[in-house]
Amino acid sequence: MKSYDRRSFLRDLGVSAALAPFVGGLPSLLGAESPTSGRKQRLIVMFSPNGTIPEEFWPEVSEDSLSFKRILEPLEDFRDRTLTLRGIANQIRGDGDGHMRGMSCLLTGTELLPGNIQGGGNTPAGWAGGISIDQELRNRLQKDEVTRTRFGSIEFGVAVPNRADPWTRMCYAGADKPLAPISDPQQMLAKLYGDAKDAKTLLGIVDGVKDDISRVAKKLSSEDRQMLDEHLNLVREMEIELSQAGQKEIVHAFPEIDPAVELVDDNTPQLSRMQLDLLVSSMANDMTRVGTLQYMRSVGQARMHWLDVQEGHHGLSHEPDGNMDSREKLIRINRWFAGELAYLARRLSETPEPGSDGTMLDHTLIVWVNELGKGNSHTLNDIPIVMVGGAPGIRMGRSIDLAKRIERKGKEDKREFVSHNRLWMSVAAAMGQPLESFGNADRCGGGALDLS
Repeated sequence: MKSYDRRSFLRDLGVSAALAPFVGGLPSLLGAESPTSGRKQRLIVMFSPNGTIPEEFWPEVSEDSLSFKRILEPLEDFRDRTLTLRGIANQIRGDGDGHMRGMSCLLTGTELLPGNIQGGGNTPAGWAGGISIDQELRNRLQKDEVTRTRFGSIEFGVAVPNRADPWTRMCYAGADKPLAPISDPQQMLAKLYGDAKDAKTLLGIVDGVKDDISRVAKKLSSEDRQMLDEHLNLVREMEIELSQAGQKEIVHAFPEIDPAVELVDDNTPQLSRMQLDLLVSSMANDMTRVGTLQYMRSVGQARMHWLDVQEGHHGLSHEPDGNMDSREKLIRINRWFAGELAYLARRLSETPEPGSDGTMLDHTLIVWVNELGKGNSHTLNDIPIVMVGGAPGIRMGRSIDLAKRIERKGKEDKREFVSHNRLWMSVAAAMGQPLESFGNADRCGGGALDLS
């Protein structure tokens, strides 16, 4: 079959361009010579805030096995597909407090620019001074016809508050160019599958292209018809959920509270699953190969009632280690985030990889990150890094500590941490886009980490 772009192919079939979002990633549409056929490698960066409980998070160091503690137990089914990386530090210094640098320097590896946003430190700051790794990879992939996609990257959010500051932004198109995630599934569904302006016009997306679907389906392989059915079912289910949600009045379980506390709705778990399904759908249909998923925000005071947690998350994270009640609630919160990661991995593992015998998880690297290593100390050392999935050059099924131990006579051994800039160089290499440096060049000594 002649290889040419899908838009031209659909035009020659006599169907509308509105069908393109549903069939863009199906290999049999254009035959084996399609520019997008062959091995695909994807990246998803997932963020959760306010540090973790190290004693219940980090597995014992092992080069050939993993034994999860309480927080990571939801990942048990993916133990052989998981890698935990201890010993990595955000070594970016300069203006702004620890949360600000922890969040906006997390994916950029650069200092914050001068500004007038006052945090908990003495020196105010502005936005990050460089591009984030997701956008760096997006730009590189978009330059090549083989890896170019409709969106390049998609930024998902879950319960991210409607405000803009260094505590709410981790993705940057460049210096002083923060990117806002989309937290509304309705808006995300419209972005992916239609140009709807509101809920009423959004409903019926599938009905609008059903005749074209019937015509194109005849040209697809049985595997691609199954994939198309999955896309259509997801959109139909999402339309129904959004329609029902619009008929219900969402009521918070408490009256007036401190306005600094985010009013996270009790339907956040439902919204999270909708966003995760849309993320998998967008990648299955090759709309993007780079995605970010941001839960809430740094310093976020979300009250997670569905976990029977009434206090604000950030406030809990500042309680002393001896406060066992707060500790248990923080374990519950972080375990919930791990469960959402497990759901994402499961959805990818259940979705066949178009054009191959494997699943999407085999070709997707998920990196779960946090802006702090520990909330009550504000440390930027041992920031939690968990990888799930598959990527060239990265060996899963183990837990490693990258920090070098320096023996000190009569004192506890000192740990020499690895810069997180080098981590993102390793991720870039796994995506087929090796970098000589990323972010601050002086933090890239030693180059990409050897994770093989």
